[in-house]
Amino acid sequence: MTKGDVTKQSATTETRRNPRDAVDQILDQWHKERPDLDLSAMGVFGRLGQLSLLLTPALEGVFTRHGLRRGEFDVLAALRRSGSPYTLIPSALAKTLMLSRAGMTNRLDRLEADGLVERRLDPTDRRSFHVALTDRGHKVVDAAVTDHAANESRLLSALTPDERETLDHALRTLLQAIE
Repeated sequence: MTKGDVTKQSATTETRRNPRDAVDQILDQWHKERPDLDLSAMGVFGRLGQLSLLLTPALEGVFTRHGLRRGEFDVLAALRRSGSPYTLIPSALAKTLMLSRAGMTNRLDRLEADGLVERRLDPTDRRSFHVALTDRGHKVVDAAVTDHAANESRLLSALTPDERETLDHALRTLLQAIE
């Protein structure tokens, strides 16, 4: 085997492992037109954007099957992971979910109408209330989070455990730097 054959074989193996995508085509065009620019970040953000477009419906489909919207799932999940008695005040929920109070009120109205949460007056301060999961809400969120976790695992199944850990670390680092 000649050196050229080894190089061709290595390139073919790399292409099979990391096939070129639409972002590569865009980068090739930019490299041709603007060879003076470092476009490596553009590739990362292009792929993040593409992933977001593809992942959003794949994730939201799980919530829809449980009769929920993403935001409603988020409220139920925040209550569920808060631990027994699965009750929080609306301002704590809004802060956890990074929502305005008006946005939180709309979600709570829908969830209460569906019998998934209930508002209870605070026995020590009648001016405020708590939001609590109902038994039905507890069942719905448990089923939804079970399916959600399985769906996310399925969506990441193309990555090895080491690749998942590396991606998680890189995204955490980027998120902390941007926040």
